[in-house]
Amino acid sequence: MKKAIFLCVFLLCSWMTYAQINTDRVLAIGRNALYFEDYVLSIQYFNQVIRSKPWLAEPYFYRAVAKINLDDYKGAEEDCSLCLERNPFVTQAYYARGIARQNQEKYDEAIADYRKGLEFKPEDRQMLVNMAVAFIQKKDFNGAEKTFDELMAAHPKYSMNYLTRGAMYIEKGDTVKALADYNKAIEMDPYYPPAYGNRALLYYQMEDYKAALADLNEAIRLDNRESGYYINRGLVRYQLNDLRGAMADYDQVISIDSRNLIARFNRGLLRFQVGDNNRAIEDFDVVIEQEPDNYMAIYNRALLRFETGDYRGAVADYDVVLEQYPTFLPGFVSRSEAKRRMGDTVGADRDYWAAIRMEEQAKKGQLPKNTSSADSSSDTGSDANERDENGNTREQSDKNINKFNRLVVYDKEEERKSKYQSEVRGRVQDRNVRVDLEPAFVLTYYVKADPVKKLVYYDKMVEDFNSRMLLKRALRITNEEAALTEDQIAAHFASINEYSARIERNPNDANAYFGRAMDFMLVQDFAEAIKDFTRVIELDPSFAMAYFNRAVVRYKQLVYNQSQQAEKTTYDISGSSMDLRIGGSSRPRVVQPVNDPQSISLRDNKRAYEHELIMRDYDQVIRLNPDFVYVYFNRANLRCAQRDFRAAIVDYDEAIKRDPEFAEAYFNRGLARLSLGDANRGISDLSKAGELGIYNAYSIIKRMTSR
Repeated sequence: MKKAIFLCVFLLCSWMTYAQINTDRVLAIGRNALYFEDYVLSIQYFNQVIRSKPWLAEPYFYRAVAKINLDDYKGAEEDCSLCLERNPFVTQAYYARGIARQNQEKYDEAIADYRKGLEFKPEDRQMLVNMAVAFIQKKDFNGAEKTFDELMAAHPKYSMNYLTRGAMYIEKGDTVKALADYNKAIEMDPYYPPAYGNRALLYYQMEDYKAALADLNEAIRLDNRESGYYINRGLVRYQLNDLRGAMADYDQVISIDSRNLIARFNRGLLRFQVGDNNRAIEDFDVVIEQEPDNYMAIYNRALLRFETGDYRGAVADYDVVLEQYPTFLPGFVSRSEAKRRMGDTVGADRDYWAAIRMEEQAKKGQLPKNTSSADSSSDTGSDANERDENGNTREQSDKNINKFNRLVVYDKEEERKSKYQSEVRGRVQDRNVRVDLEPAFVLTYYVKADPVKKLVYYDKMVEDFNSRMLLKRALRITNEEAALTEDQIAAHFASINEYSARIERNPNDANAYFGRAMDFMLVQDFAEAIKDFTRVIELDPSFAMAYFNRAVVRYKQLVYNQSQQAEKTTYDISGSSMDLRIGGSSRPRVVQPVNDPQSISLRDNKRAYEHELIMRDYDQVIRLNPDFVYVYFNRANLRCAQRDFRAAIVDYDEAIKRDPEFAEAYFNRGLARLSLGDANRGISDLSKAGELGIYNAYSIIKRMTSR
């Protein structure tokens, strides 16, 4: 890794020297990469600016944002401090440092940062939310309530206020106020699934299982891809003695995520209860494979192996458990019986009498505490250990072996994290599922892995080009681009130098320009990529793929430039594209800048001109290759951005005519039709998109049909 980083920096330096790029431009490219979530690459650019001009505040701030998105909170905190040393008026640096400190559990320091940021922006919603959460995390509920009072006075229509405060009241043990806040949140936004999920957990704790079931049903209706809702509904159904329903929920979770340990463990227990022993063993096998020290699963598998006649396997599992829990009396009894079935009478008797001695010692209070670090309680088998709030469930972190046959629930600490983590990690106003178009397609080398949407994109023109091996890597078609790794960054900077040398030898080599344009595009240098794609077209006017990618890059540059118009000269970029969320949406979101009439007119004219250039490139691709299905899709997306939904639908029609299985085209055509008020055909298109693998379509359908 160190070698890769060194090589990357060396190549970046050599490329900068070759191209004579100044630090302003490098900073702009770094922000480009940051905006499009290419965090590792963006850090390399910011490093170069810092080396060249270490007195600038901006690159430290932007590098901190990238580090937050990579979970490097310590590094982010240090960078924010360096930024503020150079310019103490960078409001968002206080916000970012607060996030970094809060994620390191430095709550007092985080609160101090939010307070400082609020001096510049007294009603900033996100800083108020994060400050309230920091007070909750340090158990200062009075401070949290005061902050919520400020927050609700400034933003009375923001439903997340009530969800977060409701979670705080649960921490305090005030279920009445918590329920009132959850009710208010749902009243304000009845289409937000986590609101129902949170209230369901509260009902579950109150043992109102029917109300919890109703809320979880609604949460799943609104978002049927969230496995946590099914796990919790399985627990609720189990409490209602609906074993079949609970089993169905765990089946659903495992169909979404085959390695979900809670679902696997719980389904294994349910299968054990109904006598489906062999399949129960399969579930515990998966759990043990992922968690070899899950002694609860190992003990259950031992019992199941005994039931299925695999006495040797059962003894092997009992051995593992008893080595960890040497005072676990039921384990000795069970192993004794398994050994007896194997014909090992001596071993069976030894275990039997060991169990008798332990039982006598337990009655006299002489049994020593378990020496295993996995369980701090005495595993005597006494009833004292069995008495807790939920007699048939245990938290995931509870390692008391006596609870081996209880269903697993999420830890209370994990529940708290799930309620607060999205707020702590940045902007929560975008946590609700936004209705976004599927993004445009691009020719690239890398595709982001998607465990749900497993679609393969093909085109004969691209395959023919790849078969000629004119580039070092095969081109791939995707609308889910992957961020570069350290090694890939280094490789593409090296490739830029290699193509540059090749072009120097032969200035008319169109393929060399195309290869270098691809490299520039991947390292987020859009200006240079456009220049090279343009040179390709000058040398070979029939190079359809150069027109296509130039259009894609021009649109990316347009989106990014528009987002930057909202940035103020004070570096206060809370309304800009520098999104401090972790796991934020990859869909570019254009933020409207100041509403000066003359400025608006100039921007509109420039945007119209850029749209026209992009449209001309797509039109040329269609003239050169009318069967290239992805160009119709991209042109339709551009028309949606122009609010010309009728023309967009015509292009989506053309795409679907050429590829009747084009899921993204159905999805986007459905949204375009909904925008025109054509609900029936819009929902029909979304249904088809869901059928073909775009599962977000179902959430939108449910929203539309529940109105």
